[in-house]
Amino acid sequence: MAVKDKNAARRLRIRRGIRRKISGTSSRPRLSVFKSNTSIYAQLIDDVNGVTLASASSKDLGSGKNTRNVENSQKVGALLAERAQEKNIVDVVFDRSGYQYHGNVKALAEGARNGGLKF
Repeated sequence: MAVKDKNAARRLRIRRGIRRKISGTSSRPRLSVFKSNTSIYAQLIDDVNGVTLASASSKDLGSGKNTRNVENSQKVGALLAERAQEKNIVDVVFDRSGYQYHGNVKALAEGARNGGLKF
């Protein structure tokens, strides 16, 4: 098995373990993070009704082709917090989707906290 496949399988296993333990509701949605090679995405998800309440990505910032860096991740967190405030959402459950809590994921979480979200 290639290293890439092992890493993907490991992340998927961790992600499923996290999702078994946490779930979002309309009053306390799940803040889900996804990283691609070029961008970072975040969503507030109500798992009970199966709807996305708010979302933000580094593509919304419009700062070029490769927009996934720590500064932009922090801005995405702040943008998501701003959009959540408009919908009167303050408390969230953080879902790191199997990624380690450092770098871009940590910056996004700190930006969301600075924007007013509590988790």
